[in-house]
Amino acid sequence: MALKGRKPTPSKRKKLSKKDRTRITVLLAIALTALLTVMTVGMYFLIFMVSYVGGEPKVNLEEYKENQDQTTIIYAYDENNEVLELARLHGEQNRVWVTYRENSEDSVIPQNLADAYVALEDKRFYKHKGVDWFRTASAIFKDRGGTGGSTITQQLIKNLTGENKRTLNRKFYEILTALNLEKNISKETILEAYMNTIYMSHGCYGVQTASEVYFGKNVQELTLAECASLAAITNRPSEFDPLTHPESNRKRQLSCLEKMEDEGMITKEEHEEAVAQEMVFTNSENFKASSDLYSKKVETENKIWSYYVDYVIQSVRDDLMNQFGYTRSQASSMIYSGGLRIYCAVDLRIQEAMESVYVNRKSFPKYNKHIDDAQSAMTIMDYSGRIVGMVGGAGEKTQNRGLNRAANSVRQPGSSIKPLSVYAPAMEKKYITWSTKITNYGIPNYYSDGRYGPVNYGNDPGSPDSKVNVQKAICKSYNTVPAQILRKMGFQTGFDFITQKFHISTLENPTDINASSLAVGGVNKGVTTLEMTAAYAAFGNGGKYYKPYCYYKVTNSSGTEVLFQHEETDGEQIMRPDTADVMNELLQTVVTDAAGEATGRNYKLKNSVLFAKTGTTTEDKDRWFIGGTPYYVAAVWFGCDQPKQISNYVTGNPAGAIFDAVMNAVHKGLESKSFTKFSPIVEQHAYCTATGLLASDKCPSKAMGWYSKENLPGHCTSCTGAAPTEPNSAAAPSGQQNPTPAPTTEAAGEALPATTQSPSPTENQTAA
Repeated sequence: MALKGRKPTPSKRKKLSKKDRTRITVLLAIALTALLTVMTVGMYFLIFMVSYVGGEPKVNLEEYKENQDQTTIIYAYDENNEVLELARLHGEQNRVWVTYRENSEDSVIPQNLADAYVALEDKRFYKHKGVDWFRTASAIFKDRGGTGGSTITQQLIKNLTGENKRTLNRKFYEILTALNLEKNISKETILEAYMNTIYMSHGCYGVQTASEVYFGKNVQELTLAECASLAAITNRPSEFDPLTHPESNRKRQLSCLEKMEDEGMITKEEHEEAVAQEMVFTNSENFKASSDLYSKKVETENKIWSYYVDYVIQSVRDDLMNQFGYTRSQASSMIYSGGLRIYCAVDLRIQEAMESVYVNRKSFPKYNKHIDDAQSAMTIMDYSGRIVGMVGGAGEKTQNRGLNRAANSVRQPGSSIKPLSVYAPAMEKKYITWSTKITNYGIPNYYSDGRYGPVNYGNDPGSPDSKVNVQKAICKSYNTVPAQILRKMGFQTGFDFITQKFHISTLENPTDINASSLAVGGVNKGVTTLEMTAAYAAFGNGGKYYKPYCYYKVTNSSGTEVLFQHEETDGEQIMRPDTADVMNELLQTVVTDAAGEATGRNYKLKNSVLFAKTGTTTEDKDRWFIGGTPYYVAAVWFGCDQPKQISNYVTGNPAGAIFDAVMNAVHKGLESKSFTKFSPIVEQHAYCTATGLLASDKCPSKAMGWYSKENLPGHCTSCTGAAPTEPNSAAAPSGQQNPTPAPTTEAAGEALPATTQSPSPTENQTAA
């Protein structure tokens, strides 16, 4: 019951001051702003992540594959045209990329190996989308996201980028990239890249090279037990390396096999069989490689390659520099880390025959302490430019990319230069024929004091009244005769022919435009067996020059891109076929001359015809023998790296003996055949030995020679009492009856005076 007359009591509320209300308003604004900021940033990150993950691929595996350091492989072809691996070149990373196609016969990587990695490293690989959130969460709570929890996809990203910093930022981008990668690339492609980029100790990157190093076999040949052992290495290569820590590797291998069975990848029986298998590694006592190829790889980790392989590397490097503009460093990096596939042109049978002679010094002279450092080099080619064999030094080869004397060491050629600088150009320009008579005497101003020269072997100066025909001059390797021919033909003509036609690149203008260089081989620098072999090939193929080549093609690692490829050509016609055919016959007399005067008479092959030329230099410091058969052409140099006289300590021509030893082995079993005649206008004729002209019935002394119908000498009439039709001046063009008197300058070919001063055999005198 209410009390009458009493007013209700109002509630007691404390009013907020204006100041307090302001503070609350500010705090609410800040909170709202913070909330909006968080929402905005969150939305931005959400949009960024969705865009990043769902956008274009952030990793181009094909590009990474091409840019990864990969091992370059040099291949050769055997007698059955099967491809054989010859050498491997790699820098710090030894990697050979192999393919993986799940449960496919085309896959090089076996399915067991792929399964072993999945079971051991990422058992939910086929279920997650690039990130295993369960493992990631565990890793975050366990060690604050620094490490752990990585899937195979994430590990691949680390392998490709090299990013291994223990930071949240790195982990964040790794996760996003993994999600992006799996949106754009198949699981098997990711697994293939992973197995080719993991480090496997001993400088091996990827499962192929690791399989070779640890088991001496191709990865495709691995057993289940070996697959598990290989996969066990990956987690900590230095700790689980089976060559150095077999017990640690064994424990992890068994764990891998157990997990594979748990995941249904293998049966219990397969598991037990793998556990029971004896593990044989390349350092095991009972190791035996599954093939000679991989046995050689394991046994020769620091393999010394042949001189041929050295030259292939040099050639590819030079081609990269010349055709792609690479620096020397870039080209070398491409060769050793670019994963190139080089298919070289070596004939393994011929290379083996050469190395057998050179390594064991078969047929080498038994020299004394004065020339115990004697060396030699040899190049063999076919007649279309293919280098079939090359050796750049005698004795056992002890280093890679050392001095290759066959390709890179220039030596004085001596008389072996004459067919290139004198006889071939003079025959081509019709200055001489087989039987043209040339004055056997020196030319004026050969020496700096104006004396006549050069002289012949044995310090024989010849005589102004003596004449010999071209065949004899070549056969006996006269020095006077080529000097006389050059005098008439012109030194520039000889120089241009040997440098521009025969492509001898080491002669210099104007230093070598003289008789000393071109007539007797005293050139300023020297020549190589490689270039001399290529030049002499023109005498056996109808007058064509082919640029020497040592490889057929060079491709990228997958073979999808061809960097270089040798293209078969018709060659460069550097002289007429009739000139080449006559020169071939002339050079055959160097080993067959019936008079016993031939400089190469002691070096006939057992079952093959041969054209050849010898060479001996001033003071007998260098010896040469260059020759060709219907199958191959070859050049041999013999001497010392620091030139010294060798004639007092050897007999005969050591280069010829080496040539015989190698080429007899090379031609063993080959069908004997004659040289092809490339010109229908080359034929044999009888000539008068007195005049060098075509013989008549009245000529008392005749011989047979080879001639081109377009370059025939006149007919001899002097033996019947009539005036001869051949001119008396030295080296006039054949058929020229009344030659114009020569100019008085040596360069143009000064005419030989009636009386001369006897030459003195001093410097620059080169013999046969």
